[in-house]
Amino acid sequence: MLLKRLFVITCMLLLAVMVTDLPVHAETIEKRSAMQAYVEAIGPGWNLGNTFEAAGEETSWGNPSTTRAFINQIAAEGYRSIRIPITWKHRMGDAPDYVIQNEFMTRIQDIVDWSLDADLHVIINLHHDTNWILNMETEHDEVVARFNAAWTQIAEHFKDYPDTLMFESLNEPRFSEDWSKDAPEYFEMLDELNVSFHTIVRHSGGHNNKRPLVLSTLTASPTEARLDELASTITKLKDDNLIATFHYYGYYPFSVNLGGSTTFDDKAREDLIQAFDRAYDTFTAQGIPVIVGEFGLLGFDKSLDTVHHGEILKFFEYLTYYAQEKKMPLMLWDNGQHFDRRTLKWVDEDLHQVMKQGLKRRSSNAETDSIYIKKDSEIKDVTIPLNLNGNTFTALIYEEQALVKGTDYELDGDNLIVKSALLQRLVTKQNGINATVTSTFSAGVDWTINVIYYDTPSLTRSQGPEGIFTIPAQFNGDSLATMEAVYTQGGNAGPNDWTPFKEYNRTFYPDYTTGEIKFTDEFWRDVKDGEVQLKLHFWSGEVIPYTITKESGKIVGVSADDAKEKAAEQAADTPADSGNSAAAAVSAQPSGDVPQSEEDNNNSSFLLPVSALLVLAGALIYWRKARRK
Repeated sequence: MLLKRLFVITCMLLLAVMVTDLPVHAETIEKRSAMQAYVEAIGPGWNLGNTFEAAGEETSWGNPSTTRAFINQIAAEGYRSIRIPITWKHRMGDAPDYVIQNEFMTRIQDIVDWSLDADLHVIINLHHDTNWILNMETEHDEVVARFNAAWTQIAEHFKDYPDTLMFESLNEPRFSEDWSKDAPEYFEMLDELNVSFHTIVRHSGGHNNKRPLVLSTLTASPTEARLDELASTITKLKDDNLIATFHYYGYYPFSVNLGGSTTFDDKAREDLIQAFDRAYDTFTAQGIPVIVGEFGLLGFDKSLDTVHHGEILKFFEYLTYYAQEKKMPLMLWDNGQHFDRRTLKWVDEDLHQVMKQGLKRRSSNAETDSIYIKKDSEIKDVTIPLNLNGNTFTALIYEEQALVKGTDYELDGDNLIVKSALLQRLVTKQNGINATVTSTFSAGVDWTINVIYYDTPSLTRSQGPEGIFTIPAQFNGDSLATMEAVYTQGGNAGPNDWTPFKEYNRTFYPDYTTGEIKFTDEFWRDVKDGEVQLKLHFWSGEVIPYTITKESGKIVGVSADDAKEKAAEQAADTPADSGNSAAAAVSAQPSGDVPQSEEDNNNSSFLLPVSALLVLAGALIYWRKARRK
């Protein structure tokens, strides 16, 4: 009887809790759904980079002054939102009030007004102010006071603006120069700042009581630990108008062309998938919307050619697709390298179209965008695997004319077979791009394929001090993909010595105009004195060895052909009866195109004692003969 009563009471309590919670739960779901819809509507987004976050003035980092016409053009390009990175400290006065310069606040207001007039959603933030906020552990009170003063003034100034203006607490927050460390105190300090930011804005009046607020993970990284910590803060704040944000610049080695990661391969794709899946599971699936506040490739900071063009297109195509699958709007980081603010034209129209068309449907691409044909080689059919991405192949075009299936090309499942007969017609036998054919599909952008005629690149000897030394190169139509550097005695040479493959443009780069392979000061700083074996990898598949020797800041470089030629010259100059011609040739040659094998080292070590024993034996035989006489 007692058990029955307990069962009935328990059921009644559960029912009461459920009935009590239902209206609140329904209201929460409705609010979260509305905020998710709000966030999805702001994509695609664009960053006004290298402008108001510059350490100096608006034009200090090379961009022109921002105009209303330019903002209108961004909207005309199809963008629905704009993120305005802002650094405030050098526009603020001293303690205790830290007053923001009125002229600067008015300038920011102008940009916000123009953007809203252009029907863009807007995000403003504290951007490179991270550079002083990272001192929070040792300068806690001063950092918090300045941070609070900044947001108090910003919130007050824009409190009557519509909710199409968002505030972002802090860009890529960190508390030391170590971007990878997950220290408990870092999470505690970020939580303190975000809670303070939330309190200031929500109590500042006007529309700020419901304005969408954006909170970033530590360093804007989508690692599990950092996502979880931000989720804890957002849950604690119990505010349905909060948005989480992270940044995505790709799988790091691919993003900067390091470690031999030259293509958007399975590893790079999986890194992307896992990052977005983690953010989705932590936030979106729990009713907390997410904005990818910045995206791109880190190598773009050096040059747009750090990563091969076709691989860039594949990365951006997949990223655009997968972010939409996970309901996360993307905001392109553009510091002036993508959309030219003077000509109002895209630097890479192909890239622009991949992103634009990707909002409607996926584009197709292929394993490669190049067909390399070597000088004097037999021209054969070339098979190129296609990534159709749900589309169908429709035509192969050359000079606006459709080529003939069966004669010029064939399709074998998802493989495009470019026939030898077509290639023979297209090849002019001039080094470089001889022709470009275009694959078209049922949807999305076209995929162009360059037909490139080349010969094996040639490198020649060189010498000079660090900073001036270069490798003279005849590229012969080929293009450099990456470079390995290892010490002859063992170990990887140069920066990032966890890999023999060096970072493109940061440590080395080709100059196709002058015909040289050049090195940066950063490369030489981390190369020790001694002999270094290089391997230059080209997109044709050619791998060319080269040896450099560094001694007290002076560099001498020789190619494999140079070494062989020098050895031959020394052999020719040595008298035939000396008995040492072979030894002379070997000693004159560098230690090899690649590091000497362990077997070779063992053989060398073995030959020395054997030679010594032979000499000793000869001496003993001579001594015995002498005694007999």
